[in-house]
Amino acid sequence: MRLLQYNNDSDFSLTEFDESDTPEYAILSRTWGQDNSKEVTYAEVISGTGQDKEGVKKIRFCGEQARQDGLPYFWVDTCCINKQNKAELRHSINSMFRWYRNASRCYVYLSDVSTRKRKASDQSSEHTWDLSFRESRWFTRGWTLQELLAPASVEFFSFEGNRLGDKSSLQKQICKATNISPSALQAKSLSQFHIDERMQWIEHRETGQEEDKAYSLLGIFGVSMVPTYGEGVAKAFDRLWDRFREIEKCMQDLRPTDPRLDKERIEATKGGLLQEAYRWRTNQHNRLLWIKGDHGKGKTMLLCGIADELQNSLAKSALLSYFFCQATDSRINRATAVLRGLIYLLVDQQPSLVSHVQASYDKAGKVFFEDANAWLALTKVFSSILHDPNLVATYLIVDALDECVVDLPNLLCFIAETSSVSTRVKWVVSSRNWPEIEKTLETAMQKVIGMVGWGLIQQHLSLNAHGTFLWVALVCQKLSNLSGWKAIQKLKALPPGLDALYQRMLDQIKASEDSELCMNVLAVVSTVYRPITIDELVTLVKMPNGVDGEYEALAEIIAKEFLIGKAPQEPLLLRAQDVHNTIFSRSLQVMSITLRRDIYSLRAPGISIDQVEPPKPDPLAAVRYSCLYWVDHLLGSRITKDTIKDLKDSGSVYSFLRQCFLYWLEALSLLKSVSEGVIMIKKLEDLQLRFEPPE
Repeated sequence: MRLLQYNNDSDFSLTEFDESDTPEYAILSRTWGQDNSKEVTYAEVISGTGQDKEGVKKIRFCGEQARQDGLPYFWVDTCCINKQNKAELRHSINSMFRWYRNASRCYVYLSDVSTRKRKASDQSSEHTWDLSFRESRWFTRGWTLQELLAPASVEFFSFEGNRLGDKSSLQKQICKATNISPSALQAKSLSQFHIDERMQWIEHRETGQEEDKAYSLLGIFGVSMVPTYGEGVAKAFDRLWDRFREIEKCMQDLRPTDPRLDKERIEATKGGLLQEAYRWRTNQHNRLLWIKGDHGKGKTMLLCGIADELQNSLAKSALLSYFFCQATDSRINRATAVLRGLIYLLVDQQPSLVSHVQASYDKAGKVFFEDANAWLALTKVFSSILHDPNLVATYLIVDALDECVVDLPNLLCFIAETSSVSTRVKWVVSSRNWPEIEKTLETAMQKVIGMVGWGLIQQHLSLNAHGTFLWVALVCQKLSNLSGWKAIQKLKALPPGLDALYQRMLDQIKASEDSELCMNVLAVVSTVYRPITIDELVTLVKMPNGVDGEYEALAEIIAKEFLIGKAPQEPLLLRAQDVHNTIFSRSLQVMSITLRRDIYSLRAPGISIDQVEPPKPDPLAAVRYSCLYWVDHLLGSRITKDTIKDLKDSGSVYSFLRQCFLYWLEALSLLKSVSEGVIMIKKLEDLQLRFEPPE
C-alpha cells in the first residue's frame, strides 16, 4: 500500500508499505471533476510534475488536515494507485473498502459546498451550506457509498476547507440525502443488513463506467472478484450475485452456531452482568489472558462483560470474535466447533478473510468442516487468517475450555502457539483450574488477580460470598430496587454463602410428597462425572411415567459439596458410594436392554464414522452416559467380595460383556469413544488383578 507524506516545503512524496505494517493514515474522499485530466496521477507524483493541476489543491488540503490531526501519512486514490498496472488496479478495487475502513480518519472534500457568506442582496441568501450539503454531488456517486460506510471517522469539509461536521453530527442530513438508516452509518459489519436494503443504497447513484456500479459494492457485500471492464453492468451484477451466493453457502456450512446468540442466551439464564466486575483493558505485552476458577465463580459472566466492553471501546476496524463452550451441547463442545465459531465471526466482520476458507471449501463442500481431517484443515485456515497481512487488531475470547470435551488438548496447544503469532492478536480464555490446562497455557498466559472495589456493599459481598458468584448474583437481585441504607440493612440480614439457602431448599424437598424421588435425582446429578440430559437421567433414576425426554441438559449442581457434606447427617441423602453403585447397576440394565447390532441401521459395515448422522430419535440418547462411565461408577462404589463376583462367571459384569460386548463396542464407535472403551477394559482388568488371590 502506498501512502503520501506531506513535506515541510508543501511538497509531497510517496512511500510504499507492506499491508501488515501500515502506519496510521488519513484518507481522502471526493468526487472527480468532469475533466479527469485535471487530477494528479501516480506517474506525475513519481516524476515530480503536475504541480499546476487543479487536483493539487485537494491533495494539499488532505495533507494539511492530516498533519493537524497528528497523522504524517495520507492516501489519495489518483496518486497512490498506478492505474496503468492492470493487476494493481484489480487489487486496489478489491481492497478499497478495507483501506477506507482501516483509515484513522476520512476527509470528505465537497467542492460544491461553500461556507462563504453571501451578500444580503443576494437572491439566494436562504440557500445555506446545509441545503448545499444535502444536494452535493458526492451523495450521488457510486464509489462514495463505501467511502461513507466503511470508515469509523468521516469528516466533511467545504470547498474552502472549513469543517462542516462528521458522520455523527450530520447524521440527520446524511440519512435524508442517502436514505441510509442511522444504524448502517455506525455499523461495524454490514452483513446484518438485508441484501435488498444494501441494494437500495446504490439504486440512485451513478458511476463513470457502468460496471463500476457493481464493482463499487464489492466491499459492501464482502465479495472479491476480478473486475472486467467491457462486460456490461448486467454481467457484472450476475458475477457479483454468484460470488455472493457461494460465500453465503460457505458461511452457512461453516457456522456450527451463532456465538452472539449463545452469549445472549447465557446472559439471560445466568443472572445478568455485573459491570464493575469486568473492566478490563488491553496491554501491549500480554497476548493471552487466562481467567480460571471453580464452577459457579462467575467466569462466563465475566467474559460476557469483557466482550461487551471490547465491543463498545474498540476501533470500528478492530475485530472481536468469541465462543462459549458447553459440555452438554454437541454443537459447541468440540475443538472444531470452537474454531468454526471464531472463524465465522471474523469473516462476518472482515469478509475478505473468507478467501482463506473458500478455496478448500469449494473443493470439498460441507465435509471440509466435519470429516476426520477437519481439525487439521481448520487450524491451517485459522493460522492463515492470523497471518493475513490485512488482518486488523483482533481479540479472540473462548469461555469454558474445560467444557470442550472433544480434542481439548489440541485446542489448548493451538491457543498457546497462536498467542505469539502477532501483536495484533490477543486471546482471552477461561476454564476451571485444571492442572492439564495450566500446564499447556503457562508459557504464554497472564493471570487475572483481584476485582474492583465498590464501598461497603462490595466489601460485605466479598467477605460473605465464600467465593460463589451465584450468591452474589442472588443478593444483587434482592438489592436492585432498594435505596442505599435499606440495601445495607437488607444485606446484613442475608445469611452468608449459600449453605442456608441450600438447607432451606433441602428442607422444602424433604417436606414434599415427592421427597424420595427428588432426593434420588439430587444424589445422581451431584455424583455423575459430567452434566446429563433428561433422557440419561431417566435411565439412572426410577422415574414416574410421563417424564419428557427433551434434550435440555441439567446444569451441574453448584451445591454438590454441600450435599456431599450433608449426606452423613441426612437420612434421606444417599452416600456417594451407594449412589455410584446404583448408577453402575442401572447402567448395566439399560445398556443390556438398549444396545443391539447395527443400532443406527447403517447396513454398511466399514463406513467412515464421519459419514454417520445420528437418527432421530437417537436410540443411543438415553445410554450415552452409561456407555462411557459405567466402569467409573463401579470403581466408585464400595469394593467388596460381591463386587469381584460381578466380574466372574455368572456375575452382572461378566453377563453383560458376554452378551453385549460387541454391541457396546459398536456404540462406543458411534460415540467416537473407542479409546475410552479400551481404558475402561484396562480398569476392569486392574480391579480383578487387585483382588485376585495369589496362586
